[in-house]
Amino acid sequence: MILTESVKGLENTSAKDFDLPGADGKQYSLASFADKKILVVIFMCNHCPYVLAVLERLNQLAAEFADRDVQFVGINSNDASDYPADSFEKMQDLPVKFPYLRDETQEIATKYHAVCTPDIFVYDAARKLKYHGRIDDNWQQPEKVEHTELKSALEKILAGVEIPREEQMPALGCSIKWKR
Repeated sequence: MILTESVKGLENTSAKDFDLPGADGKQYSLASFADKKILVVIFMCNHCPYVLAVLERLNQLAAEFADRDVQFVGINSNDASDYPADSFEKMQDLPVKFPYLRDETQEIATKYHAVCTPDIFVYDAARKLKYHGRIDDNWQQPEKVEHTELKSALEKILAGVEIPREEQMPALGCSIKWKR
């Protein structure tokens, strides 16, 4: 497990379209969430210890903000041939409480400049990137979290407040497992 940090400098870039199958059997595109004020795109996978450590926090945030027009969506781009735990079939077993999509070709991860799991991108209603960073300041010990960056970012975006770059700490996680 090599610790990887998310890419900086993507502020105000547009969300990239996708057309991906979900673990729930449905097909999803960017337009599937057009009615939502905020779209949270999380590049994640089934086996990464960083993802597994924060999954319940992500599920809780998705539930907490659901009635405020905030939509969470997970995308798994890992190479399942070398990492069978990240297969589409195994995705159906992960207790994700929001759409969880499979990027088999890795094209979507490439378009988003995603590099780690979890890699979190938050888009406003115009689908411009307003937050790209971590969930909070302690992925290992939720009881010791002091700064809930993702939650704060969602509150600020809903209030129309810009989030300064210096408040956006990079996400940390395992590298995306790219195909050879």
